[in-house]
Amino acid sequence: MKNWQTEILNSFAFGYSNGFLEGINNKTKVMKRNAYGYKRFDRFRAKILLTLKYKEVGLHLG
Repeated sequence: MKNWQTEILNSFAFGYSNGFLEGINNKTKVMKRNAYGYKRFDRFRAKILLTLKYKEVGLHLG
Protein backbone atom coordinates (compact mmCIF):
# COMPACT_ATOMS: atom_id res chain seq x y z
CA MET A 1 0.00 0.00 0.00
CA LYS A 2 2.89 2.36 0.66
CA ASN A 3 4.08 2.01 -2.92
CA TRP A 4 0.67 3.09 -4.26
CA GLN A 5 -0.30 5.59 -1.55
CA THR A 6 -0.23 8.65 -3.84
CA GLU A 7 -2.32 6.95 -6.51
CA ILE A 8 -4.85 5.66 -3.98
CA LEU A 9 -5.29 9.09 -2.42
CA ASN A 10 -5.63 10.68 -5.86
CA SER A 11 -8.44 8.26 -6.68
CA PHE A 12 -10.44 9.73 -3.80
CA ALA A 13 -9.53 13.33 -4.59
CA PHE A 14 -10.41 13.23 -8.30
CA GLY A 15 -13.66 11.87 -9.69
CA TYR A 16 -12.17 10.31 -12.80
CA SER A 17 -12.90 6.72 -13.68
CA ASN A 18 -12.16 4.50 -16.64
CA GLY A 19 -15.40 2.54 -16.18
CA PHE A 20 -16.98 3.99 -19.31
CA LEU A 21 -14.05 2.96 -21.49
CA GLU A 22 -13.90 -0.48 -19.90
CA GLY A 23 -17.57 -0.90 -20.81
CA ILE A 24 -16.86 0.00 -24.43
CA ASN A 25 -13.92 -2.43 -24.52
CA ASN A 26 -16.06 -5.21 -23.06
CA LYS A 27 -18.87 -4.59 -25.54
CA THR A 28 -16.36 -4.65 -28.42
CA LYS A 29 -14.83 -7.92 -27.23
CA VAL A 30 -18.25 -9.54 -26.97
CA MET A 31 -19.07 -8.38 -30.50
CA LYS A 32 -15.73 -9.74 -31.70
CA ARG A 33 -16.51 -13.16 -30.23
CA ASN A 34 -19.87 -13.19 -32.02
CA ALA A 35 -18.52 -11.82 -35.32
CA TYR A 36 -17.32 -15.00 -36.98
CA GLY A 37 -19.52 -14.21 -39.99
CA TYR A 38 -17.75 -10.95 -40.82
CA LYS A 39 -15.22 -11.46 -43.57
CA ARG A 40 -14.26 -7.82 -43.95
CA PHE A 41 -12.82 -5.81 -41.08
CA ASP A 42 -14.26 -2.52 -42.32
CA ARG A 43 -17.81 -3.90 -41.98
CA PHE A 44 -17.09 -5.19 -38.50
CA ARG A 45 -15.64 -1.82 -37.54
CA ALA A 46 -18.74 -0.07 -38.91
CA LYS A 47 -20.93 -2.39 -36.82
CA ILE A 48 -18.98 -1.52 -33.67
CA LEU A 49 -19.13 2.21 -34.31
CA LEU A 50 -22.80 2.08 -35.20
CA THR A 51 -23.68 0.09 -32.08
CA LEU A 52 -21.75 2.41 -29.77
CA LYS A 53 -23.24 5.49 -31.41
CA TYR A 54 -26.78 4.21 -30.90
CA LYS A 55 -25.92 3.20 -27.33
CA GLU A 56 -25.30 6.88 -26.54
CA VAL A 57 -28.63 7.89 -28.06
CA GLY A 58 -30.46 5.14 -26.21
CA LEU A 59 -31.73 3.21 -29.25
CA HIS A 60 -31.32 -0.48 -29.94
CA LEU A 61 -30.21 -2.18 -33.11
CA GLY A 62 -32.25 -5.25 -34.00
